[in-house]
Amino acid sequence: MSSRLLQKLRAVEPWQRTLIIMFVAQLLTAVGFSVIFPFLSLYVTELGSRTALSTEFLAGAVFSAQALTMMIASPIWGSVADRYGRKLMVERAMFGGAVVMLLMGFVRSGEELVLLRALQGTITGTVAAANALVAAVAPRQRSGYAMGLLLMGQTTGVAIGPLIGGVLADAFGYRFTFILTSALLLAGGLLVYWGIEENRARQPETAVKKRSFLADWRHVFQAKGVILTYSLRFLANLGQTLLIPFAPLLIATLLVDSDHLNTITGLVIGVSAAAGTITAVYLGRLGDRVGHGQVLKWSALAAGLFFLPQSLVTSPWQLLVLQAFTGAAAGGIVPSLSALLARYTEPGEEGSVYGIENSIAAAARAVAPLVGSVIAFWFDLRATFVATAVIFLLVAAVAFLRLPVGAAAPAPQPGD
Repeated sequence: MSSRLLQKLRAVEPWQRTLIIMFVAQLLTAVGFSVIFPFLSLYVTELGSRTALSTEFLAGAVFSAQALTMMIASPIWGSVADRYGRKLMVERAMFGGAVVMLLMGFVRSGEELVLLRALQGTITGTVAAANALVAAVAPRQRSGYAMGLLLMGQTTGVAIGPLIGGVLADAFGYRFTFILTSALLLAGGLLVYWGIEENRARQPETAVKKRSFLADWRHVFQAKGVILTYSLRFLANLGQTLLIPFAPLLIATLLVDSDHLNTITGLVIGVSAAAGTITAVYLGRLGDRVGHGQVLKWSALAAGLFFLPQSLVTSPWQLLVLQAFTGAAAGGIVPSLSALLARYTEPGEEGSVYGIENSIAAAARAVAPLVGSVIAFWFDLRATFVATAVIFLLVAAVAFLRLPVGAAAPAPQPGD
């Protein structure tokens, strides 16, 4: 069966083969990371603290530490990828992540977990590495489809992971979920190692190798539309992650029986990701035809409008339905932004482009819990949903008013 599958993969175009393999690898790693992500704060509470630090502080630090170190490391890894190979950076992220996640299953305190999360942010970055590899090999006129398929792999994993994690955590404890995550990352890394051949000799010669890292990043930022696109990426990721620490708290207030809180929380998170999975590839292809700017504008507007009524829900099923709608709308945002970056920048600098993008997304993840905590403290939990709606409406407004006109046009097709 495996040899037959490899023969079929060899029959397709090289860029399509790379995309298929990266889709599967992205799916495996997304399942692994999302198995543990919704329950990290509960794991910290179980571990406790061996210093004067409170478990509440450690529960926040376990999220922000990884985001901060990834924010610093991602642009550096991206520039390294442009010089020494993007496949190598995917392998670094997956194999390194497998080792770190395995160690997390054996920590003895919340402080040790926070340190390993910081190390994780430094070493991993699978999404940026995968985006750079696929963007480098996919034709520019198919970039929306390629980025949409990658996002589909990621969101499918995010949809499945929390449900698996909730069941396994209840049955075997939190430590087992980290071992499972390590195994999935190892499998994804081996798939990339054996299945992808990056022929760098065929890639166009660029000035990347002759520039310094700072010159790489400056060159990327000087491209028209890039700074605006990065700003929209920050806002979009801020909106997507702001609710993660607070959604379980709101769900708990809606439940009469809290015995199944983990399962219902995983279901709400999963259904949003599943809806995004369904729409990501379609909206990516649509962007290739009508322009990624158009898809971005209307997707962000729809997401903002669907988030508003979530502040008024009175039962979990209402939140579940509205999360499905917002997830479906948001499925067009990230592929559109990634495809726009491919349009605005030059071939050969994909590592730098998507390394910076991942750094900006990580910065949003670091800021989001703080912003959400301030809003929840000054107002209430429901106000965080209103704030999320406002952020997505702001993304839509800025895209309508400031996005370069060329972004609304479809990419030129071969022969045009």
